[in-house]
Amino acid sequence: MSRERPWERGLRAAASAGADAGAGAGASAVAAAPPGRTLIVLSWAGTVVSCVTALANALTGDRNDYWLSAGPALGMLLAGCGAFLWAFAVAVERSRTEEIGVGGLFFLEGCAPRRVQIVMLASVAVQTVVPLAVAIARPFTAFAVLAPVWSLGLAGLWGARHGTFPPRRREAAADGPQSGHG
Repeated sequence: MSRERPWERGLRAAASAGADAGAGAGASAVAAAPPGRTLIVLSWAGTVVSCVTALANALTGDRNDYWLSAGPALGMLLAGCGAFLWAFAVAVERSRTEEIGVGGLFFLEGCAPRRVQIVMLASVAVQTVVPLAVAIARPFTAFAVLAPVWSLGLAGLWGARHGTFPPRRREAAADGPQSGHG
């Protein structure tokens, strides 16, 4: 028995809606859009902001302008913490019926289409590597290394909202045989 994944259901619905509306070739473009596209776009927007502000701060060469990267980085750190908490709350609710692991939830391992996993984790990687390299060259820009919490939190939110996880296994019966007892 094959369980339909949320993104497969959404793609099928979008394709049939496009076909019903007579969209023709446009229906395949709609069907190709991944679920949670807004989360993906927000993740990359944060990546661009953190990289641009870290580089701009480093290029000014002025230690008094550290706020150029510190402000956005602290904002993304706080928003990323909010995304982590939101992802955790959604995952807790889903864990009543599904087996959710941290690797699947935040790193999208086995719960997301490979394309989504690569795009989301590439955002985390770029948002980590560029500000870290800039901070090594110009230590006063080090606040920028806090920003990847944003993209990782959004990856977790994607996994919590759109990921596919196996059904929760039932606990062994309380009156069944127990190993090591008796």
